[in-house]
Amino acid sequence: MRVACVLLLLAPGMPAADPATKSATMGAIEKRRADLIRLSGDIWRYAETALRETRSSAALADYAEKAGFRMERGVAGLPTAFVASYGEGKPVIGILAEFDALPGISQKASPVKEALEADAAGHGCGHNLFGVAALGAAIALKEQIAAGKLKGTVKLFGTPAEESVYGKVWMIREGVFNGVDLMLVWHPADATRADMQSTQALVDFAVEFRGRTAHAALDPWNGRSAVDGLEAFTHGVNLLREHVRPSVRMHYAIQRGGDVPNVVPEYARVWCWARDSSRSGVEAVLARLREIADGAAKIAGVESKFTIQTGCWERLVLAEGAKLLDANLRGIGPIAYTAEEQAFARAIQRATGVAEKGLNSEIQPLEEQRRDPPGGSTDVGDVSWVTPTLHLSVATAPEGAPWHAWPVVAAGGMSIGHKGMMLAAKTLAATAVDLFEDAAARDRISSEFARKTRGVVYKGYIPSGPPPLPKN
Repeated sequence: MRVACVLLLLAPGMPAADPATKSATMGAIEKRRADLIRLSGDIWRYAETALRETRSSAALADYAEKAGFRMERGVAGLPTAFVASYGEGKPVIGILAEFDALPGISQKASPVKEALEADAAGHGCGHNLFGVAALGAAIALKEQIAAGKLKGTVKLFGTPAEESVYGKVWMIREGVFNGVDLMLVWHPADATRADMQSTQALVDFAVEFRGRTAHAALDPWNGRSAVDGLEAFTHGVNLLREHVRPSVRMHYAIQRGGDVPNVVPEYARVWCWARDSSRSGVEAVLARLREIADGAAKIAGVESKFTIQTGCWERLVLAEGAKLLDANLRGIGPIAYTAEEQAFARAIQRATGVAEKGLNSEIQPLEEQRRDPPGGSTDVGDVSWVTPTLHLSVATAPEGAPWHAWPVVAAGGMSIGHKGMMLAAKTLAATAVDLFEDAAARDRISSEFARKTRGVVYKGYIPSGPPPLPKN
C-alpha cells in the first residue's frame, strides 16, 4: 500500500522505529478503511449529545470487543464511558476517543446549509471522526502486540460529554487514567499539525437569585425581584470586561428570568463560563465574579447562590512529544484532495463568507508556544496534567469555515472528513510504535512532563457526588 511503502523508506528525521512494524501498523489501518468510514458515518448520523451517546459509544466499544480488547463499560459512573485494553505490562500507551455531538446543528453532507433533521444535533466538532480514528489506531497496535512485534499495553478510552460536563474530569477523579505512561489524542481541525499551542482553562458555573414574589401592579413594593439581582449581575459582568486581560472570555445564558410580566419574579438563574489562558487567570476572574454575584444580590435585596458545575484546565504542551508527532506526520505525508473535494470546500467557504481557499493540505510547521493560545477549551487539558499527553490536529473541514457549525458537520459526513480521519489514525499509530519501542523517547517526554508539573497539585473543577446524568 502506498502509505506503508513510504513508511518503509523512513523520511528524513522520522523516528527510527522498526520500519516493518510501522508498515504493518499502517497496513492494518488501511485494511479496515471501509469499516472505519462506515463507523464514522453511523456515529455522524446518530449525532448524540453529551451523556446520551448510547449508540455511538456502543458502536466503538462493540467493535473493539470483537477485535479482541478487554472491555470495561460504564466507568466512573458515566454510562457511555469505556476502557478497551489489550496486552500486558509496560509501557501503557493510551488513546483518547470522543463521540458526542452538538445540539441544533443537524446538516446534510452538502455544501449548502440544509438540516438532515430539523432541530436535531450534528457533529460540528468532528467527534464522529475523532473516536473512530482512535479506534483504528488502537486496533492496529493491538495486532502488533498480538503478533509479538510490540511489548506493553494499549488502552482506548471512550470519553463522553466533552462538549458539556467534561467527562474526562470525572474519569480522572475515579482514577481511570492511572498507570498510563503516555496518552495520544487528536482533534479535527482546518489544518494539520502537531500541536504546540495550548487551550484555554474554563470554569462553568451558575448563579441563582431568590427573592420574594408580589403582584407587579397591586403591591410591587412588597416584592424583591430575583431578576433585578440577575440583571445587576450581568451588568457587573459586562462592566468587568474592560478590566480583564485580553485573553479572558466570559459568556452567559439566562436560563430563568421570570414567567409573566405582572408578577415580581422570585427566582432567576444565569449560566456562565469564564476562560483564560491558564487556570490561575481563571481563578482570578472567578474571584471577581463571586464578588459581583454577592453585590448584585445586595443591590436587589435578594439571596444569591454561586455553584461551580464543571470546568477544565489548559492543555499542558510537551515539545518533545510534538516533535515525535511532527516527524510521523511528515513521514506519512499530506492528504491529497480531489478537484471535487476542493470545489465542495470552496462552496462552503462561499456560503459562509470566508476566503475561498479550499482545503489546506499542507502539514504546518512546528510553532513556538505562545503565552495566550487561540480560543477554545477541552477536558483533554485535564488529562494532560495527570499523564503526559501528545496532541495532534488534522484537517477535516475547509480552511476558515466556522467551527461548531454546519460546515464541519457537512465535511465530516463525506470524504473530506474521512481522509483526515485516516491520516489521524495512522499518525497516532505510528507515533505509538515509537513510544512502545523507544525507551529514550519515552524518557524525554516523561522528563519534560515531570519538570513542567513540579509543584502542581491537580484538582478538577467538578463538585462532589456523581456526574450530572440526564434524567431521561
